[in-house]
Amino acid sequence: MITVTADSFRLAEVFTISRGSRTEAKVLTVRIIRDGVTGMGECVPYARYGETLESVTAEVEGLADDITRADLQSALPAGAARNAVDCALWDLEAKQQGKRVWDLIGAPEPRPEITAYTLSLADPDAMEASARKHSHRPLLKIKLGTPDDMPRLEAVRRGAPDTPIIIDANEGWSAEVYADLAPHLVRLGVKLVEQPLPAGADDMLAEIARPLPVCADEACHDRASLPGLKGKYDVINIKLDKTGGLTEALELKSAGEAQGYGIMVGCMVGSSLAMAPATLVAQGVAFTDLDGPLLLAEDRDTPLRFDEAGVHAPAAALWG
Repeated sequence: MITVTADSFRLAEVFTISRGSRTEAKVLTVRIIRDGVTGMGECVPYARYGETLESVTAEVEGLADDITRADLQSALPAGAARNAVDCALWDLEAKQQGKRVWDLIGAPEPRPEITAYTLSLADPDAMEASARKHSHRPLLKIKLGTPDDMPRLEAVRRGAPDTPIIIDANEGWSAEVYADLAPHLVRLGVKLVEQPLPAGADDMLAEIARPLPVCADEACHDRASLPGLKGKYDVINIKLDKTGGLTEALELKSAGEAQGYGIMVGCMVGSSLAMAPATLVAQGVAFTDLDGPLLLAEDRDTPLRFDEAGVHAPAAALWG
């Protein structure tokens, strides 16, 4: 039996990107029950990709109850619905065999990985205050993507003068704006910029200087995306809600590395259940951004553990 429920988790504070603000994480929880064993997975439908809670629920409910992980890859396209089901099937298989998921894939137990902490878009004074509050964190991720970003970035650097910074523009800049900003990003010690131009309108990245690594986020979903990234991007951001689950995420990581891309593992704003499978993909990558649970005021009953070493592998009671 496959069931889908809509759940929401309050955020610790309003979270804003260039596309809008939210006060809660709205997610779908998939449970697959077979012979008294329940596997769980979570996804975050994303309007940017034409997904809604209702449309993703319908995709999941249209599946056969006995769907296998192999058949799932062609039964649904890459996206949120396939992600939740794929991860639930991995969880189910691990529980049925009395093993952890990393044992199933032949990998060692995941080590903790340092994760970015995201500062949402706000006015410069607010972002400076937030940066100061979180300057102890090992990596800050800054949401930008407006015509007025330099004062914000300067403010963050004042608030956290020594903390490494990565930037996510969420497709918010033009080629001209990015070309103007890039030298200042380098001056301020930015380590990476995510998706500076809109996916599908990013050909200029192959023609302008890239003085710091450029990461494909909205432009990279699964392995089929890779040919279109050549010459434009240096890093790919792997998110399970884009790849359609752990199965494709592991394949995309392997293919991306083979083609010379650096790897970032990211997330939507969801609970620890959504992040848990991604901790396996994040092993040894250049950048990890699995801070969703850190932005929440409430989480799953057995949340992921975060400490000075980073985000740890999930407990069996959570997933896998």
